[in-house]
Amino acid sequence: MVIKGGARSGAAGLSAHLQRLDTNQRAEVRELRGVAAQDLDGALREMEAVASGSRSQKHFYHASINTRADEVMTPEQWTKAVNRLEKELGLYGQPRAVVFHLKEGRAHVHVVWSRIELDNMTAISDSHNFRRHEIVARELEREFEHVRVQGVHVERDGRPRPDRTPSHAEAQQAERSGLDPSATKTQLTEIWSRTDSGKAFTAAIEEQGWILARGNQRDFVVVDQAGETHSLARRIDGATAKDIRHRMSDVNKTTLPSVTEAKQLQTERQKEAPEAAPEARNDIQQQDRDRDDERPEHPSVATSKGGMVAQQLEALWRFEKNSAQMNSGREARAELLRRAEQPENKERGPEIVQKGPKVTRDDPGDISR
Repeated sequence: MVIKGGARSGAAGLSAHLQRLDTNQRAEVRELRGVAAQDLDGALREMEAVASGSRSQKHFYHASINTRADEVMTPEQWTKAVNRLEKELGLYGQPRAVVFHLKEGRAHVHVVWSRIELDNMTAISDSHNFRRHEIVARELEREFEHVRVQGVHVERDGRPRPDRTPSHAEAQQAERSGLDPSATKTQLTEIWSRTDSGKAFTAAIEEQGWILARGNQRDFVVVDQAGETHSLARRIDGATAKDIRHRMSDVNKTTLPSVTEAKQLQTERQKEAPEAAPEARNDIQQQDRDRDDERPEHPSVATSKGGMVAQQLEALWRFEKNSAQMNSGREARAELLRRAEQPENKERGPEIVQKGPKVTRDDPGDISR
């Protein structure tokens, strides 16, 4: 079992990613807990609006739980895995959304929690999260009798540290760019090994379509052909940050493009690519249009508990841009729920038809349906 995750922001992007059907055979919302909305997009936007009353910049915690294709888990086991991870991360009882994915015949689950505690409007700490992932994964492997995965942080038993696997963010980056992380690492490592200076390395990667740029937080980054940014130290096997700085000492960073400039240059290169490239781009654009056609016109696509209609959810979301209307995100949430109980709202019923995965809202701790 492999568990990955981290703190992040962006309700709209996260919702779109979790409901993609171009990369998944199936995407189904299994549970929404602690929110008034009845659809994933509305639930994440509601969490985000409540978080606007805090100072946190990353108010979600997004995790994925993955098993081997031949390790089929029952609904009860998935529920236990999600609840166990929630407890280990210190997110017990927080609003959450659970989404089931089937990809290339392999099932896995995504969970998104709100990190914001309503009592004090602060974010729950995400420190030591990688170690916490491994603790849960090793426990569940024993309980479910799955193949044991060699961890990095726990139960090493004297064995050497395994190679680092791509993070969830890197896996998403690979989907966007179409470049396999391991192949990328192999290519850049090979170039690194056959060059003996920073200038030679820069010239060699330029020939392969990469651009060396100055990082915002790191000394050097590389921008691939699709405009994605990579840490140079993480893409060269066996090289430390110190090794990178030593080798690249003959490169004047002030002459390098910024990340934004490098991305723009890659975009211009793509426009100048051979005629075969537009055909591929048209396919991608058509897929985007198809997905847009499936999306609802309004950000809220379902009526929430108690007959709360879309306009009221929208009013809550506007709180993010006009927080002076209420003292805190908790008061905004309370106002939202108060309006839901008004008789006129209970009678109005759904005003907008849901066009997406069916949402189940049974027992808050059960994702078995």
